[in-house]
Amino acid sequence: MIPIRTATIAALASAVLATTLTGCQFGAAEEDTSPIVIGADLELSGASAPVGQAYQRALELKVEQLNASGALNGRRIELRIKDNRSDAAESLRNVGEFGNDSGISAVVMGGCNECAVGAVRTINERRVPTIALAASSEVVNPVVDRRYVFQLAPGAGASASVLVDELQRARNRTVAVLHSDDSYGREGLAALRRELTKANIELQRRIAIGSTVTDLAQPVQQLVSGGPDAVVLWTNAEQATIAANAAQQADFDGNLYFDAVAGGELFLGGSGRANARSTLVFTQTMAIDDVIATTPAKAARRQWFQDYTARYGSYHGFSSFAADAVQLIADAELRRSGPAGQVDRDGIRDVLETAQLDGLSGPIRITPDNHSALMPQALTTLVARGGRWRLAG
Repeated sequence: MIPIRTATIAALASAVLATTLTGCQFGAAEEDTSPIVIGADLELSGASAPVGQAYQRALELKVEQLNASGALNGRRIELRIKDNRSDAAESLRNVGEFGNDSGISAVVMGGCNECAVGAVRTINERRVPTIALAASSEVVNPVVDRRYVFQLAPGAGASASVLVDELQRARNRTVAVLHSDDSYGREGLAALRRELTKANIELQRRIAIGSTVTDLAQPVQQLVSGGPDAVVLWTNAEQATIAANAAQQADFDGNLYFDAVAGGELFLGGSGRANARSTLVFTQTMAIDDVIATTPAKAARRQWFQDYTARYGSYHGFSSFAADAVQLIADAELRRSGPAGQVDRDGIRDVLETAQLDGLSGPIRITPDNHSALMPQALTTLVARGGRWRLAG
């Protein structure tokens, strides 16, 4: 493993202290040396393993950095990771076990929408604060029924708005959509319809696919056969790459647009036209080399990108969401007002519900009425250039 540089530790300590210093005024946090234990339910095997493994790497790196930073008032974070095998029933068992463990302060769940929604009742019954990295709005809505559930992922509405703005700017008049046949895919299609109607862009055709389907030659051929100006790929990252290559094989010479959930690796798979005219809605971290570090938050994002890449050899866009989830939980634990040395899940939940952070993913805000943390301003437009994602413009 590559050790974390002293400069990195110092930078992280400054950044974390800036967000947690006020918490020292609450109770006796400085005298508490008990560990902050975070459970993680991730898709480490099965269909969603590539993203789950990226989350695991990010969680482990972020925890290592925070523990080395000296910003936890003498405390340390411990991770307990379970593999849900990309299965909602297994995920529910994992969350139940975490909830029954009185030593666990909070839980981070991976990107499985079905897993997060299916675990809501257990999360509420065990009163365990949980940050889900799944994107469907059903994860946190209605809020009144999901008091202990929070979300850190790009929302369908914000993704659709940014994506259609770019479609309009590029003068696309007709589009076809390939979307996943799940709650997030259907939510995305509805959001796209609304935005396309406002922009006077025709939705020529749409096709839904299962989240594990990998033979996409036929549906992509059907989409491009009508000659749309653009094709929108509203699927997971692996399917989006396959579909992009299928579009190239079908001699599609229009533009390809990817929603935020299709973001993944920094470097693009495939070659040629599959990537030459591709646009992605995502956070700035995927193109951080193009961002001038004019603020501490931007400097922290650049440092995170460099540290993750140095450790693991490449960058994965979803890593910043997992890292920010750890930061939110650590901040909440340091700021909660309950007795020192005791796990205070209700106190952590109460702090999370008013959390504000200029995070690695972008601006994050949680309110009692809105448990979806990532603000729409965090999303931007990236374009494929030189085999990797770059800021548009």
